[in-house]
Amino acid sequence: MAGIKLAPEEPETTPQQHARATTDSLASDDDRSIAADSWSIKSEYGSTLDDDQRHADAAEALSSANFRVSSDYSSDKEEPDADGAQSMLGLQSYWDAAYSDELSNFREHGHTGEVWFGDDVMEIVTSWTKDLCVEISQKEMSVSDNGEVNDQADKYLSSWNVLDLGTGNGLLLHQLAKEGFSDLTGTDYSEGAVELAQHLSQRDGFPNIRFMVDDILDTKLERQFKLVMDKGTLDAIGLHPDGPVKRVMYWDSVSKLVAPGGILVITSCNNTKDELLEEVENFNMRKSNLTGDVSSEAASGTDHPPFEYLSHVRTYPTFMFGGSVGSRVATVAFLRK
Repeated sequence: MAGIKLAPEEPETTPQQHARATTDSLASDDDRSIAADSWSIKSEYGSTLDDDQRHADAAEALSSANFRVSSDYSSDKEEPDADGAQSMLGLQSYWDAAYSDELSNFREHGHTGEVWFGDDVMEIVTSWTKDLCVEISQKEMSVSDNGEVNDQADKYLSSWNVLDLGTGNGLLLHQLAKEGFSDLTGTDYSEGAVELAQHLSQRDGFPNIRFMVDDILDTKLERQFKLVMDKGTLDAIGLHPDGPVKRVMYWDSVSKLVAPGGILVITSCNNTKDELLEEVENFNMRKSNLTGDVSSEAASGTDHPPFEYLSHVRTYPTFMFGGSVGSRVATVAFLRK
C-alpha cells in the first residue's frame, strides 16, 4: 500500500511530496470499478465501538489539535475529492480491484504480484527488524553478545508473535519466516488480498502463516502482538479523503494491538522519520491529556507515553533535494510502554 502529510494548504515541495505526486498520478489513471459492497469482515473476534462514534472521537481530537479535516465523513466506497493529497490508493475499492486482478494473474500465470516498495526494501526491513528483536530479547534475558547471535536467533525469535497490518500478498511475512520468526499473522481489509496471501503461502512453503480479513480502523482482534509491522498501510490510510481523521483512529487501534514491551515497525514512503516521530508525539500527548491529572501520575512514576522512539533504518540510499538530504523510504521502530 501507500500517506498524507499533515501540512498547511500550500506547503513547500519536499522529496516525499514529489514521490507522492508521482504515485497519485499513476493511481488516478486507474479506471477500474468493483462491487465493493460485497466486502465484509470475516473474523471470530470480539466487537468494537460503533464506527460513527469512533469517527466522531477522532474528529474531535483532530479539531483540538488544529488539524484540517473533511466536513463530512466519506465512505471507502466513495470517490475522493479532486484537491489535496488524496488518492485512489486511500480507498478500499482500489485495493479490492487491484487484488482481484492479482488473483486472476496468479490463477492464470502463477504470478506473485507487486512487492510494495520493492524486494530490496523488504529484505532490509526484515533483516533489520530481526536484529532489533534479537537485541531486545538478549537484554530481556541479560545475555551478552558472545558472537553467537545467528546461532541463537531462532531461540530469541520464538517468543515474538508477529502481526502484519495491511499484509497484501503476505510476502513480508514470508521474508520474516525466512529470518526465523514462526508465529506470524497477516490481516487486510481486502478479501482478495487475504485469498491471494493464503494461496501464495501454501504454494511457497509457509502453510503455518495465518491470514484473516480485518480492518485496522475497526479491528476485531483481541490478541496483542509483540511485533506489529506496517509497510505502507499508514500511508494508504492517509490518502483517504478523511485521512487525518483515519490516522488518529489508526493510532488508537494499533496502540491496543502492540503488547507492552513490544515494538511497532512502520515503513513509509510518504513520511520522513521526523514526521513519524512528530505524529507519535502528538498521539502520546493526546493520550496523556485524556488521563486527567497528568502531573500526579508523573510524580508517582506511572505516567508513560504509549509509544517511545526506539530506532530507525539508516542504510537506505539518500539523495539531495532543495539543499536537504533525505531518503525515499523511512522505517522507524517504536517501543510500546
